[in-house]
Amino acid sequence: MKKIFLACMILLVFIACKEEAKTSVKEVKETITETVVEPVDSIVEVEIKEPVKKSARQLKEELTAKGFKTFDYVDKKTNDTILMQQYFMAFLKRGPIRGQNEEETADLQKEHLAHLAKMYELGYADISGPFGDDGDIRGITIYNVPTQKMADSLANSDPMVKAGRLEIEMHPWWAAKGFPLR
Repeated sequence: MKKIFLACMILLVFIACKEEAKTSVKEVKETITETVVEPVDSIVEVEIKEPVKKSARQLKEELTAKGFKTFDYVDKKTNDTILMQQYFMAFLKRGPIRGQNEEETADLQKEHLAHLAKMYELGYADISGPFGDDGDIRGITIYNVPTQKMADSLANSDPMVKAGRLEIEMHPWWAAKGFPLR
């Protein structure tokens, strides 16, 4: 009888502990659910400001103060005044030193693209790209700087030019300020 009583007591303790554990897990789950489900009321409003559109006159004054050459052109159809700005177009031509091995050429190309990206990020170059043929003129970069001396300096700091794989031919070029490519 003692064995049956002892077995029943062990069984009851075991069942009681099991129920207590279930309750504890259930309580923990409810606590976690309550914490996760709470709504978040923190919406951050961001004010997006439209860029201030400057008149051609204001833009011309700013550019002139920075040393850029400009002139006004009046469109006969619309009677609009168009501000023309001098840029510098660098023709990247096939250079005299082209004996680099494949690995050196690949490294130079990475450095060349990084240089062009940096010129764009700093605002010195507005557009760059290769030509689609295999001619002597390999590509162009249009520099948005006030002087040809500055454009020459930036173009000649290109790793491909320094290595002699490319050489630069620079020309002043006029374009309407702010007109996009189509």
